[in-house]
Amino acid sequence: MSASRIPIVRLDPSDEFMHANTGEPNYNESMYFNFFDVSQRRGGFVRLGNRPNEGHAEMTICLYEPDASVLFNFKRAEIADNSAFDAGGARFAVETPFERLAISYHGKACRLARPLEMSDPGAAFKNNPFVAVDLDLAIKGVGPMFGGERVGAASSHEMEFAKGHYEQHHRATGSIEIEGRRYEFDGLGLRDHSWGPRSWQAPAWYRWLTANFGDDFGFMASIVASKDGSETRSGFVHRGKSLTFVREVRLDTDFAGPERLHDGLRAELVCVDGSTLRVEGKVISMIPLRNRRNGAITRISEGMTEWRCEGRTGYGLSEYLDQLG
Repeated sequence: MSASRIPIVRLDPSDEFMHANTGEPNYNESMYFNFFDVSQRRGGFVRLGNRPNEGHAEMTICLYEPDASVLFNFKRAEIADNSAFDAGGARFAVETPFERLAISYHGKACRLARPLEMSDPGAAFKNNPFVAVDLDLAIKGVGPMFGGERVGAASSHEMEFAKGHYEQHHRATGSIEIEGRRYEFDGLGLRDHSWGPRSWQAPAWYRWLTANFGDDFGFMASIVASKDGSETRSGFVHRGKSLTFVREVRLDTDFAGPERLHDGLRAELVCVDGSTLRVEGKVISMIPLRNRRNGAITRISEGMTEWRCEGRTGYGLSEYLDQLG
């Protein structure tokens, strides 16, 4: 196992907006936002991934309810170009780079009382009801930016999964309306923005952990295993207005059920300043998602996770990607 070195990257306010389509067949530009309201134990994520050279955008919305049910929808919505994040009922707009954005979704989602049914999406969509969902959230950055576009040569993994990528902790406020019932929302989360070639089948597997404990404290940890056997372990710890880079991630996972989905987590984030952050997580709601391409099947297990660290309780996402064949 190898600890990652911090790459040299560039990041400008203009990177908040759309990038030039560089022509690869699988060129992708995506934005993603997760958000969790501790007081309600309600949260979720929404993503738009433009694939202009394939003529569509991938739109995903996933909302975790307090009773552990999940509302989910995925669409391949037609787009003509890469001029905006506006497809499949979702829309993202940058108001002030690195500071303020607005996100919305107006459409339907499948209500899953048993979210594990999504391991067979065809049957899950057929056998569960679709309900109206309206989401309008204002996004305000609460932490510094992490990442950017690499300066210099990129690895083969980066050339297959993202040329540029950055993340930021944020506060999300607004409302989520489900079947006509409106919930005022005030929560924390993490957002990311990526551009460049993207194949979900590129890594052998990865683990991506996000957590917020307040406007002043959170973390992101990532382990990516390439098919050549190499690994990249990285992340950051956000405290106040500063970030400390993570150079090593040690992760121990409890798996549950016949599908071996992650359920309990213990992680150590070793930082470049010599400190170590120890965290424990418990998945409180899980939905297994699936991506198929050229005969390959990739599972992306999305767990709304309750985290404990330094005497504080926070929420976030634990995302495990595995190649099933």
